[in-house]
Order: sequence, then structure tokens, then C-alpha cells
Amino acid sequence: MIEAYSGMKPLPKSDRARSVMTAMADFIARSGYKPGDRLPAEREFMEGLAVGRSTVREVIRQLQALGIVESRKGSGTYLLRGVSADTVHMPLSFDSARLRNALLQTLDVRRGLEAEASAIAALRRSDDDLKEIEVKLEAMEAVHHSEGTAGPQDLAFHLAVYDATHNPLFPQLLEQMREAFESFWEQPFERSDFARRSFPFHRELYDAIAARDAEAARRKTLAILDIVEEDIKEMSK
Repeated sequence: MIEAYSGMKPLPKSDRARSVMTAMADFIARSGYKPGDRLPAEREFMEGLAVGRSTVREVIRQLQALGIVESRKGSGTYLLRGVSADTVHMPLSFDSARLRNALLQTLDVRRGLEAEASAIAALRRSDDDLKEIEVKLEAMEAVHHSEGTAGPQDLAFHLAVYDATHNPLFPQLLEQMREAFESFWEQPFERSDFARRSFPFHRELYDAIAARDAEAARRKTLAILDIVEEDIKEMSK
């Protein structure tokens, strides 16, 4: 089976996800796939590139967010538009050696992006969107109460808010900055209490979205990010 995908070659361990995305885009372009065509199964990419299932799934999820592929349950992954290694948008990164400045710079972008996303989500969310946001919020609250931090559940909550905008550009922009954004959920400065004070505002943000109050949703988002900024400056001294 793998001979059919001999155009794929194993990748080095470093920078795996980014390398996989480039390799997959290059393979799709060289193999002549057209929009509407079904792509090889995850297993074929795993074997051809010598990477794990989680890496392949993460890259497919990123390609979905960018509007390049579509995964259909029980059917497979399909190409939506042409792509190549030269044209696929790769995630932006930041200089981890200067963490304080990098986080503050990312925060500038988060303010503009997330405050507007929250306001739009309040106006456009469906009942199903609201249920999904609540599920993610409750998961975040459970982890926070048991461990004192939210971790990846915080990111999942904000992703659910982005999805509720029904504007694909919001999740696409997040994918462009995923590496930088995820730095906020990895206990920067080795402090498990980073941004802990912002936790109650997430429930208030949910309440604003539930009430379809766009201005309140925007204010609660900015309140969360204001606390994050205060903690960056305090904890990086």
C-alpha cells in the first residue's frame, strides 16, 4: 500500500507538525489532486512520513481551519482547494528567548481579535454553539477547581467562541498564530497561577454571549486580557 505514496519521505523529529504540513501540501500538489478529490487515509500519511497519528490529525485540523481540506465522518478527508508547499500559510512564531515581550506583543493582537470575536459570537451564536461553549467552559472550570489552572481547556473555550462567530476567518487567523497563542496556556514563567484571577470572567463572558449582549461580551474579554497583561508584567520582573 505504501508504494502508492512513495512520493512521501520520512521527516526529521524537529519541528514535526510544521514539516508535516509542508510535506502534505507538497504531496497533494505533486500528486495532481483536484478540489473534490479524496486524500489518502491518515494511516497512509503516518506511514509515508513516519509520524504519529496525533501529528497527522493536528495538521489535518489546521488545514481544515485554513479552508484547504474537509473531513467527512465515515468517508475521509477531501481537498477543497488547490494548495502547494509554497502557498500554504504556515503558523507565525515568536522568539521564546524573549518571552515577556513576545507575550505582550501577542496580547495586542488578542485584544483586537478576541474582543471582536466575542461580540460577534454574542450576536450570531446558535443554541448549539452556546451548548458547545458551555461544555468547554464546564471542562475548564472542572480542571481549574481540581488543579488550580485551566491549561488547554482555556484554549478550547476560546476556540468554541471563535466557532460561534460563523466567520471562518477567525479560526483561520488563530491557526496562523497558534504557536504564539498557545504560549499563554503553558504556564509562562513557570507559574501555575498565571492569569488565574481572570478565571471568573470566563463564566461572565459566557453569560454575556448567552444574553446576546455584544458589548458586555467585548468588555468581559478585555477584562480577561487586562489581567493577563498585569500578570505578564508582574511575573516577568
